[in-house]
Amino acid sequence: MQGQLVAGRYRLADSIGSGGMGRVWRAHDEVLHRAVAIKELTAALYVSESDRERLLARTRAEARAAARINHSAVVTVHDVLEHDGRPWIVMELVEGYSLADAVKERGRVEPVEAARIGLWVLRALRAAHSAGVLHRDVKPGNVLIGHDGRVLLTDFGIAQIEGDTTITRTGEVVGSVDYLAPERVRGHDPGPASDLWALGATLYTAVEGRSPFRRTSPLTTMQAVVEEEAGEPRYAGPLGPVLRALLAKDPADRPDATEAEHMLAEAAEGRRSHSAQAYVPTQHGGPRYETGTGGHHTGHTGHTGTNGFGGTTPRTGSATPYPPVTGPTTIGPTGMGGPGHPSATAPAPKKRRRLRTALLTLVLAAVVGGGAAFAYQQWDQGRDTGGSGSVGPSTSPSPSASSSPTGNANGNVPASWKRYDDPWGFSVYLPEGWSRKVFGVDGDIRQVDYTPDGGDHFVRIAIDTSPDFADAYSHQLNLEGQLTKRISDYHRVRLEKNTYRDRPGGIWEYTWTEGTAADFPGPRRAVEETYMSAEGTEYAIYVSSPADDWATTSKQFKSVLQGWQEKTQQ
Repeated sequence: MQGQLVAGRYRLADSIGSGGMGRVWRAHDEVLHRAVAIKELTAALYVSESDRERLLARTRAEARAAARINHSAVVTVHDVLEHDGRPWIVMELVEGYSLADAVKERGRVEPVEAARIGLWVLRALRAAHSAGVLHRDVKPGNVLIGHDGRVLLTDFGIAQIEGDTTITRTGEVVGSVDYLAPERVRGHDPGPASDLWALGATLYTAVEGRSPFRRTSPLTTMQAVVEEEAGEPRYAGPLGPVLRALLAKDPADRPDATEAEHMLAEAAEGRRSHSAQAYVPTQHGGPRYETGTGGHHTGHTGHTGTNGFGGTTPRTGSATPYPPVTGPTTIGPTGMGGPGHPSATAPAPKKRRRLRTALLTLVLAAVVGGGAAFAYQQWDQGRDTGGSGSVGPSTSPSPSASSSPTGNANGNVPASWKRYDDPWGFSVYLPEGWSRKVFGVDGDIRQVDYTPDGGDHFVRIAIDTSPDFADAYSHQLNLEGQLTKRISDYHRVRLEKNTYRDRPGGIWEYTWTEGTAADFPGPRRAVEETYMSAEGTEYAIYVSSPADDWATTSKQFKSVLQGWQEKTQQ
């Protein structure tokens, strides 16, 4: 799309950012001759008609919300336009980087600088709240720092304008799980104090190099948000008391914006705020997440849905609520919930590692009685051309399939297989008729499954544009340590470094026994190839099937690797 003219006025230059919902372009306004940023809503291309209307409503609401706020620390919205059947938002171009980028590059941000950044974000929030707008997604990725030192708050994509309740579903929780205030996890209506809690979590991440409540899954993260205190900050210096005040569990116990601004101003001058001490919460009993550990808590919360430990599962989500967990574990393989998990965030050694199954372990519905035997025949032979092997509905449009197996690594892909050009930019060769199912999108992590039979056999592609680990093998070792505690009869077949497509990678193969609560119980086996691309993206190509089928599945895995293209060749 580079060079394309949007709405007859804005010439796209280069992509400067992307996420699960859209892509941001640097562009040139050919009428006013200035550089601008344009947000393209790519998610609207891959959702149902009803969800598309809701996404469009959110985009328009984002523009309205930002337009209501007149403050130098809020990114200015210039225009909203319709192009190619979707809305595009034209915004002020900020030449700089995000706070998330700063943490990724440096490991941590100095407390005084973090306090200065927080002070400007708080001022932006005060202006928003005064205009009747709640941001609801304050996080490091939405805090921009210009090369000139300016600090700006951006992305009001899920903001709520006072009195407007038309763009979210009843009971839906939106926002990044790490930065949801406890009252929002509990399903209560958010208020200005919820944005201040998210600011506290954001600044904690900045000075400590890790999110204060992130655990191995959104479920355990939300449980930590509600039940645990943040670990004692080790590097916060004068900012420490302010963080503890902002992260009070009860919104009534947090400072208001005026008090918080005074505290941050003191910390920005290198002074410890004595007024913040009055807001320091008492420690709750039970497990705590200690600084520098990788532990997690598996307590339960009183929300809708059940998990395999007899507890309950909150409904949450960035754009849509998570389905209830029906498998026997909250981590690890359960039917299509196997750990074909995408990775974590880039080589910053101080950051906390996260399990690649970042959107809860869930079992996809739509298992069709005797259809599995027929579907497996497709997997086994790859010769059925009727396209009837797609079992159950797909939540997103099927990718285009090319019948020509050209352009694969060495031409060893079966002639009957088709190339699936995925909407996320990669292509993979598989037998004809496989259905696509988005397993989850969580920040920088995206996971998508392809299956002929509703999940008994499947290929999962996981993409993480901001991995926690410097190499795939180290990430896999960490994942194994977490996985062995949560699944039955785990046995490592192999876990070793390798080279894939001239890039450093890791191959991990193992077996386990799936419990009777899963859709596909019994002995299973899986293998994944994980590698880091030249651009720093981590890809995991994961295959799982019943253990009895492994002789065929392992051969198919080799063909999948041979035909894989991380960037589709048109």
